[in-house]
Amino acid sequence: MAKKTNKIDDQFGQVEEALSKTEQYIEDNQKNLVRIVGGIVAIIALILGFNKFYLEPMNKEAQSEMFMAELYFQKDSFQLALDGDGQYYGFLDIIDEYSITKSGNLANYYAGLSYLHLDEYEEAIDYLKEFSSDDILLSTLALGCIGDAYLELGNTKKALKFYTDASNNSDNSFTCPRFLFKQAMIHESNEDYKQALSLYKIIQSDFKTSHEGNGIEKYISRIEDR
Repeated sequence: MAKKTNKIDDQFGQVEEALSKTEQYIEDNQKNLVRIVGGIVAIIALILGFNKFYLEPMNKEAQSEMFMAELYFQKDSFQLALDGDGQYYGFLDIIDEYSITKSGNLANYYAGLSYLHLDEYEEAIDYLKEFSSDDILLSTLALGCIGDAYLELGNTKKALKFYTDASNNSDNSFTCPRFLFKQAMIHESNEDYKQALSLYKIIQSDFKTSHEGNGIEKYISRIEDR
């Protein structure tokens, strides 16, 4: 019992010693600690102020400026969407003027798609790679569109990589079967029939009601009947 008591006393002694050292350190470095805490508070205040009084108004302005570019995009006037019409900004102007805003980031996505529609695939890849988003659908579509651009350039290896990334990014019934199917088509063209068949069967089992799942049996049969 005495040994147990002595052990507890030793533990309490160690805790008291540690607390004493901490108190002494705070006392010895009080001014420096106050400066550090004050600096952290100042940095937080600057960040909040920057977001509130600079970034938010700039993003609203960018959204307003991008309205016509989005309208041109919806009308398939992709060159006007990119360059503007002389009166209103295009996506490229938005990227240049408002690059740090959410709208500037979104303009990269629109610019990439516009270049893809204009068959300017290298530019499409560049802008789509600049785009980032927490929105699963948009981020998945961006990856898939990069795959489309590489496929048009004849680079099936990179196309396959981005289609794989896109299908792994989300398992929703719209994008996932779409990019699984594109992977399968590349594998089939490369005569990797085993891998292609595996992907077709995933679509059949997991995405039967999707656009790609409708009629997927003919692709499966085409390989199984070889």
